[in-house]
Amino acid sequence: MMESTYLIGEIGQNHNGSVDIAKLIMDVVSRPVEDKLFGEKLRGMDAVKLTKRDLKEELSVSQMNRPYDSPHSFGKTYGEHREVLELNDEQHFELYSYAKSKGLEFVETLCAVGCLSMLKLFTPDRLKVASRDLTNLPLLEAMAETGIPMIISTGMAGKRELDEALEMIGKHHNNVSILHCVSEYPTRYENVNLNTIKYLQKNYSDYVIGYSDHTIGIATPLAAVAMGSRVIEKHITLDRQMKGTDQAGSLGVDGVARMVRDIRNLERSMGVEEIVVPDSVIAARHKLERSVATSRPMKAGESVTEADIHLLSPGDGVKWSDRSLLIGRKLNRDIPQDEIIYPADVD
Repeated sequence: MMESTYLIGEIGQNHNGSVDIAKLIMDVVSRPVEDKLFGEKLRGMDAVKLTKRDLKEELSVSQMNRPYDSPHSFGKTYGEHREVLELNDEQHFELYSYAKSKGLEFVETLCAVGCLSMLKLFTPDRLKVASRDLTNLPLLEAMAETGIPMIISTGMAGKRELDEALEMIGKHHNNVSILHCVSEYPTRYENVNLNTIKYLQKNYSDYVIGYSDHTIGIATPLAAVAMGSRVIEKHITLDRQMKGTDQAGSLGVDGVARMVRDIRNLERSMGVEEIVVPDSVIAARHKLERSVATSRPMKAGESVTEADIHLLSPGDGVKWSDRSLLIGRKLNRDIPQDEIIYPADVD
């Protein structure tokens, strides 16, 4: 069985500025997962992720003051919209504590140096760098100085940007996970390019490689796990019809359970690089495979010839490739037509 994939349920801004909604999403993420067909309890999601912005370090004044006329707007200007969606440090600490009570690790995306103020209240298990901030080297250095393990996404980056980010973080530590990502919401399948995961595995083998998914459904994260991704990040929502730009492209309640179930079963399915016949197949093998059998009634004392045999089930007798064990030997009992000849039936 392959190593367990670290599964992150990204809340992002899907809480719509409500601590209670964020907690309900955590309830969904922390639900036990069961394979009902086999009645087995499976490992659930490992972590939730929130995002913290410092609006003083977010956008230019003109952009913050521009009218924001959208069905998903929570304010007249983009600045007002963002203010509604932001949770303060104390609220993030409350959600950190709630996640811990649910057995979940807590990942925090920090979008500005000023957001590090929350570390006075608690220490996230991992810090995430959003795709847009991979080139924000002052932010990366401030985050790396904390020594907290980091996750970076490549959604807007080429190799140069990725290398510069890793060089900056590497001045302080190398406990970094690199997530292949496409910053298109939702991502068209022809743009996913999952083979980037192989590229990262070959060229950045000192790091943990994973995938941050923005497609609809669960097919691409499953494929990413099959390719060896050790981290999967996926947006989670209570209802894909809710107000908010990320809701429609997120996984709903039932989708979370399906994705986690299928990923955990996929991990169990990978096995080893050899041909294996599991013990559970032996019974079917005995029942369904073919064994050497009589093609006519035969008497004790008769010698078995190839003209006297053919193949029938069950498969617990002699295989055709081993028929030399029977050919030319005498039967020690009568055997009717179309019955298996066992090694004990010949002298």
